[in-house]
Amino acid sequence: MANRRDLIEPAHPKLSIARQCELLGISRSGYYYEPATESPFNLMLMRLIDEEYTRFPFYGSPRMTAWLRREGYAINHKRIERLMREMGIEGLHPKRNLSKSNDEHRKYPYLLADLKVERPDQVWSSDITYIRLAKGFVYLVAVMDWYSRFVLSWEISNTLDTHFCMEALERALAKGRPEIFNTDQGAQFTSSSFISRLSGEKIRISMDGRGRAFDNIFIERLWRSVKYEEVYLKDYETVMDAVTGIGSYLDLYNRERLHQSLGYHTPAEVYFSVNLN
Repeated sequence: MANRRDLIEPAHPKLSIARQCELLGISRSGYYYEPATESPFNLMLMRLIDEEYTRFPFYGSPRMTAWLRREGYAINHKRIERLMREMGIEGLHPKRNLSKSNDEHRKYPYLLADLKVERPDQVWSSDITYIRLAKGFVYLVAVMDWYSRFVLSWEISNTLDTHFCMEALERALAKGRPEIFNTDQGAQFTSSSFISRLSGEKIRISMDGRGRAFDNIFIERLWRSVKYEEVYLKDYETVMDAVTGIGSYLDLYNRERLHQSLGYHTPAEVYFSVNLN
């Protein structure tokens, strides 16, 4: 992969980096983009916001501003509202909104409210979260099997585009096919390319209600685990550090981390239905 990465020309006059990665068979995370960034003071505020929001996912920008002022930071509400928007945190609703909604795209009903999930590949879900770096940040998307909590695929990007979500979807579909796929109502997941790919596989589409923080509860719990057990302990310096660290953690999460809710089995054991006695 290192040799193929060297073939990419960031300033190519006709081909985007994403298209060059596609042609060379390199994932966007494999190219190790430079992280998105802000001023040092704003990055420090974003680190604090990220940690507090992970603890209290119902905090909007007014309450987050009030908390930061109590911590001694003389900041105004508009700055925090902008930073939370950049991080993808919805300021008006108690829901992470990394994938911004597009009102022109079709929305689908939430199908999981009264559904009994009782087998692997019955329901998959996907979401995006903010990952901090020492001097910037990136975004992480994952596809998870609801029944087993098994993480089927993941990708990292420095932009909130549809492409890295499509890469994660394709990698997951290479392993199987769910009956239902649940996401939020963001533009990445309501895009024509994402919807048509699911529809082409005859997968039923489910979407969280607006402002409902826990419609996608299991992947929200995954984000808490990723951050508390990996990201906050490591303080990644580079995108490559994040890719390597998160990849190692998710492999451990799938194959070694015992889950009380799974009868102290691992997600891999439950997903592949092995060693369950």
